[in-house]
Order: sequence, then C-alpha cells, then structure tokens
Amino acid sequence: MADTTAEEVAVGFARVLRGLGVSVPIGCVIDFGEAIGLLGIDRRDAVYWAGRTTLVHRPEDLGTYDRAFTVFWEQQRPTADEQPTETQHVVVAVDDGEPDTDADPDRVDEPERADDPDVQLRFSAVEVLRHKDFAAYDDVELRQAEALMSRLRLAGPPRASFRKRRSRRGTEPDIRATIRLSLRSAGEPIQRRYRQPGERMRRLVLLLDVSGSMEPYARGMLRFVHAAVAGRQRVEAFALGTRLTRLTRELSSRDPDRALERATASVLDWSGGTRLGDCLRTFNDDWGVRGMARNAIVVILSDGWDRGDPAQLGEQMQRLHRVTFRTIWVNPLKATPGYAPLARGMAAALPHVDAFVEGHSIAAMEELAATISVASLDNRSRSAHALVGTSLRGGAHA
Repeated sequence: MADTTAEEVAVGFARVLRGLGVSVPIGCVIDFGEAIGLLGIDRRDAVYWAGRTTLVHRPEDLGTYDRAFTVFWEQQRPTADEQPTETQHVVVAVDDGEPDTDADPDRVDEPERADDPDVQLRFSAVEVLRHKDFAAYDDVELRQAEALMSRLRLAGPPRASFRKRRSRRGTEPDIRATIRLSLRSAGEPIQRRYRQPGERMRRLVLLLDVSGSMEPYARGMLRFVHAAVAGRQRVEAFALGTRLTRLTRELSSRDPDRALERATASVLDWSGGTRLGDCLRTFNDDWGVRGMARNAIVVILSDGWDRGDPAQLGEQMQRLHRVTFRTIWVNPLKATPGYAPLARGMAAALPHVDAFVEGHSIAAMEELAATISVASLDNRSRSAHALVGTSLRGGAHA
C-alpha cells in the first residue's frame, strides 16, 4: 500500500462497505481518511481500528465490517515488514431471489473444500438498495426505489364515521331493519338489529421540503410521496419552500414519470430557500385548521433548516399539533452519527411532534409506514379533547 494514499484507501473501503449494505455517510469517510493519514496506512491494526471507530455505528454491522476488512486488506500489496500472503479471490454473487437453473445439482450437495482459495460474498441487490442513502442514488436506482416504495402500506388507524352501520349488537336500535326482519315471524320482533358508528380511513397529509438543503433527499422522498398519493385514498401532498404548493392533483397519476414531471414543473421554488414558518401558516390558514388536518395524520419531511423566524415555526407547529391525530417529522439527517436537533427551526418544532424518525433510505420509509400505522389511544384522546376545546373557544387559535 506504499503507492496508495489515505484518501484512496478511505474511499475504496467505504465503497466496499456500502456495497455490502453498511450505511457509511460521507462525513464518516472523511474522518476515516484523516485518521489513517495520521496513523499510517501500512499498519493493519491501526487502519482496522480507525475504520471500526469511524465507519461502524451499529452492532449488527461488526461481522460484515470484519469480513470486508479482511478481504480488502489482503487485496492490497504487502509492505516490506509483512510476509507476502497468498492472493485471495473474491467472488461476489448477487441474489435476485430466483433459483439458479444452470447450477449442477451434484455440486450443491458437495461439501465445501478446505483448500478452496475463493471467498464468496453473497448479497441481495434489493437489500442493498433498501439501506442505501437517497443522496447516493442514481436515476436507475430511483426508478427501482419507486417500485419498492409503491408496495408500502400507508394506512393509519381508522377513525369513527358519522355514518352508522348495521350491527347485531349495540346500544342504538335499527328500527327499519328490525321491522323488516319481523315480517318473517308474523310481525313479532323476535330478532333485533342495531346500529353503531362506522369507520373511515384517516386522512394522510404529506408536507415535503423542497429547499436547497433537501436537494439530495427530495428526489427520493418525492417518489415516496407519489407512491402514497397514487396508491391510497384520502392523501394530500404539499411542497414546502419559500411558498406552499399543493401537489395532490399532479401526483395522482399512476404514471410515475408523468406525475413527477408535472409536480416539479408546478413547484416554482424547487431547490430554493426555506420558510417553514410562513408555509405552515399558509397551510393552517387555508387548509389545515379549516378541516384538512383535523384528526388526520400529518407527516413533515424536512431537515429543519429554516431561514424564517423560529418562533413563528414553533407557533404554527403548535396550531397544527392541536388539531391533528398524529404529527410526524421525518428528518433524513437524523441517521447521521452524532446528529442532534440543534438547528433553530428543528429545535422550535420538536416539542410539537409526536414522532421524530429518519428518512434517508427505503428502510427508513418502511419504518415511517409502520409509525403511521401505529394506533395510539393517547393521541386519539388528545386530538378529541383538542377538537372540543377549539370548538368551545370559537376557533380563536385558527
């Protein structure tokens, strides 16, 4: 490794780990490069512990890191103070989920030979894509991610409907159904029928930050929003930037390319500034508090960087939280090691959020779908009390 620089070693090894499904942010790669630049790249133990300290942040990734480091180090040329080692070939097999029809059945049952110099690393391309950061996606991977996210089930807990449905048990009698049934027994109401409140799907509102700081993640998150709008009823979508833009109609098309093209064309401030407080005030005044967000699940996808007044953002988040069933904030930066919500906008909004989750990958979106589906009796009671309180006050906060 005498002819290799510390930066090349750091970048190369980071690519190996990402290919095996380990989340390695760019900041960790920079720290790893600086560490081995100071310690030296010819000492195996120093490079190993520098990488393990800076690149591994989950216990379940330790085994993958150890195997990848062993193979990666052995592929490098030995130094003068080390004995030459036998070249070890790495065979990477991609598991596409289909059986190999060309494989020899006799070889499958053959025990592994001890003198086999090859090391086989097997991984699933879909699994790697699930954990890959949205910021590192190319156009092909974005299309693949669209198909994966379209399978997500974004259904929150149902809410009670004003319409009644028939039931064999209940407290409110169904006179019409009881009389109709009594005709079978000469007019005697032997069997009685009742009515009880029905259930309706709860509305889901998605607010996507499309500012410049969200550019690496907005492309992947927009596909998540499209999958939600196109695959589920009672979903509303908005874009947050310097202004508020409604995207529900543009994203309702089943064709992903057409929907995304129409959505990006309608957002005039894409990759611009961020005024979350002003946008949320417009949403509350024109849509949310008026009815769209009442007893609904509101999901805000943003990194929390705001150029406006943080006090205004906190006030509008409080208004929104008062009428929603559940308020969820999705921050792609939360997955970064050592992240803390120190941005003024994020710090002002966090006290009025029911769930603060990651949003940097498909796996994180799957966790978001699970969070949306969680039924919380505390949240349901809080929303009911909030609605009653708002009505008694005559909508003073609206």
